[in-house]
Amino acid sequence: MTTPPSAVPLRYDEGGAGAPALLLVHGWGGDAGEWAPHLAAWSRRHRVLAPDLRGHGRSPAPGEGYGPRDFAADLAALLHRLDTGPVVAVGHSMGGQAVSALAVEHPSLVRAVVVLDPAYGAGGPEMARLPAEQEALRAEGAAWAVRFVRGAFGPHTPPEVRERHERLMAAMDPGVLARCRDGMYLAPGAFGARAAARAYLARRRCPVLGVYSTRAAADWERAGLTHPYSRVEAWQGCGHYLHEDRGDALVALVEEWTAGLDEPGRPLA
Repeated sequence: MTTPPSAVPLRYDEGGAGAPALLLVHGWGGDAGEWAPHLAAWSRRHRVLAPDLRGHGRSPAPGEGYGPRDFAADLAALLHRLDTGPVVAVGHSMGGQAVSALAVEHPSLVRAVVVLDPAYGAGGPEMARLPAEQEALRAEGAAWAVRFVRGAFGPHTPPEVRERHERLMAAMDPGVLARCRDGMYLAPGAFGARAAARAYLARRRCPVLGVYSTRAAADWERAGLTHPYSRVEAWQGCGHYLHEDRGDALVALVEEWTAGLDEPGRPLA
């Protein structure tokens, strides 16, 4: 397949072999490197890809196109180019929006979705804060983003994880960060807010595994799921970077859940 003109050629890390392939998508201001331990573990049984989204890490940074559908188009082009077959798409935070958009807009490429504290389902108070936060981000630049990310750590977030994410945020282009948040919550067609998320996510036809750091958010996700193999867990006590707070537990959970996709008679999308 020829890469569409609007798609960005993503840089990525890769390991392993075996189906279904796993696609690991980082969140706002992150990069593929945060998945290094997971990639090493899952590569024992699966082909694993961990890309840098556009504007992040080693991938190109165009001047526009930072909504979840744009990220999904880039991911779809990568999966077509690498001939992965349908993947289990794992996304953290903004990556949870990206893999959900991949499942909705490119369903033949996605066997199942795993969302980790995804950046959708924002309630009224969070949405009300966003315009002022965006003004502050544009005025203060990466310094605002570093302060914001510090508030996402939990009591058990390892010091090296904290340092790495602060360093990544400090190096990010503030314009890219602001456009990403616009794309998630404020742009036409954004599905970060609760009502918009509920309507858009109803179009995901594949199984969904959701892992959340709060029970309230987990309950909200659970109420909207329709596929019989979908599952939601709340890991209370974790910070937002729960995939790094409890990396071994996540590896085991996804391995167990993914193995169940192959059970005889299992209804799949």
